[in-house]
Amino acid sequence: MQHKVYWIEGDGIGADIWKVTKPVINIAVQKAYQGKEEIIWEELLAGEKAFKQTGEHLPKETLEALAKAKVAIKGPLATPVGTGIRSLTVTMRQKFDLYACIRPVHWYKGIIASVRHPEKVNMTIFRENTEDVYAGIEFQSNQEETKKLIEFINKNFSKNIKEECAIGIKPMTEHGCKRLVRRAIQYALKNNLPSVTLVHKGNIMKFTEGAFQKWGYEVAKQEFANQTITEQEIREGKDPKNKIIIKDRIADAMFQEALLHPEEYSVIATTNLNGDYLSDALAAQVGGLGMAPGVNMSDNLAIFEATHGTAPTAAGKDIANPCSLLLSAAMLLDHIGLDKAASTIRNAIQNCIDKKTVTQDLAKEIENATSVLCSEFGNLLIKEIENM
Repeated sequence: MQHKVYWIEGDGIGADIWKVTKPVINIAVQKAYQGKEEIIWEELLAGEKAFKQTGEHLPKETLEALAKAKVAIKGPLATPVGTGIRSLTVTMRQKFDLYACIRPVHWYKGIIASVRHPEKVNMTIFRENTEDVYAGIEFQSNQEETKKLIEFINKNFSKNIKEECAIGIKPMTEHGCKRLVRRAIQYALKNNLPSVTLVHKGNIMKFTEGAFQKWGYEVAKQEFANQTITEQEIREGKDPKNKIIIKDRIADAMFQEALLHPEEYSVIATTNLNGDYLSDALAAQVGGLGMAPGVNMSDNLAIFEATHGTAPTAAGKDIANPCSLLLSAAMLLDHIGLDKAASTIRNAIQNCIDKKTVTQDLAKEIENATSVLCSEFGNLLIKEIENM
């Protein structure tokens, strides 16, 4: 059976890690299924490569292809800070309603992490992807339209915003929050996980973050009443046996909980900005973004991605760590039903870590490790897969 997968190379180190990733995926699928399954690759242009060839960072042809696609995978895309184009990744999330950013965080044995017990960190973050401050509704300071908006708010809502302020708007809908939490609960049920925790800042932002908490509990009660139970219900004496526990935590407290009691959390459902911070912080606990996979999903399209940046200073030097993209590819293989190939890739990565032959970033985190080039690491992975 053939599986069509669109791919976007990405900027910076994107070219380096793709040279490794595609051959590894192909050999893993071949090894696992002996030619009965095959990936058919089709490249789409985006980012700097697209701009050089077409004059556009996100060409019409790419958007049209993704509108009809089921799965795609991409390397990191560059975004200027404070000026220039907006994030292409955020643009794709909004264009295709990729409302769920899903990032599993898991420690690979042998990596010296920043915490004493990284093996206790085994969480999957569901981050709402299309709303919150990342919707990009901003107004620059000292502009006439901004001053008019400030004047309108001050006059009609009895606020006292200074005239020189920049303004950002934080939209959050019941529909957007509920579908994210619904997906997180469904994931926990499918994977037999013990809890889903709603992470929010509702103690301060009561009508947005607080509403996320409220709507999350409503989804659990109205749609999963026989399969879930809240912590409050447990305190009241109800039996949690065979039920998923629905928890909620204030965002800043959750950062502390992730460090002190990570084993108490399995699935996190949270808002856009909180999810961005938290997923990166959790990745740091198990070795960094170089080992962190992710996917942006709608109900129709899944775009898997390396979760790190473009690392322009390392671009073209063949020193980058391809594991984030490789592990995202393993998630993709799981998604399309090729779980044997996905496990093959994960096992090959663990084997290379066990043998302490890894790229330079991981070599710094593994005692007595040998640093190899990105391309050399890819060849080692292929040998591991061939010998399985």
